[in-house]
Amino acid sequence: MTGGSREQSEQRIAALEAEVDQLQRAVVSHAVVDQAIGVVIAVGRLRPEQGWEVLKEISQHTNTKLREVAEYVVQGAHCGWLPDEIHHALVSALSRTDPRSGAGGNSGVGSLPDPGIGSRGDSRADSH
Repeated sequence: MTGGSREQSEQRIAALEAEVDQLQRAVVSHAVVDQAIGVVIAVGRLRPEQGWEVLKEISQHTNTKLREVAEYVVQGAHCGWLPDEIHHALVSALSRTDPRSGAGGNSGVGSLPDPGIGSRGDSRADSH
C-alpha cells in the first residue's frame, strides 16, 4: 500500500467513524423527542401530531433546541419540575391547543390532569 492510499484510507475511516457517531446521537435524540411527544400528548390529551407541534412551539418561543426541550419534558415527567421558561411555554402552548380539532383554541389548561410537571418556582412542584 502506498503512502497516499494509506492516508486516503485513514481519512475515509475517520470520516466513517464520525458519521457513525453522528447517526448514533441522532437515534438517541429521536428517541427522546418521541418520549417527550408521548408525555405532551398524555398531559394535554392531544394527538401525536399535536404533541410534535407543541414541542416545536416551545422550542421556538424559548429559543431552545428541540432536543433539549424534549429532554426537559421527559425529565420533568420523572422529577416533577421544569425550568420556568419551558414550563410557562408548555402551559401556554397547551392552552392554545384544542385536543379535539388540532386547531388553536383554549382547551383550558386548568382542566388538564395535574401532570406533576411544575417549575422550580411553581408551588405544584413543591406539593408533590
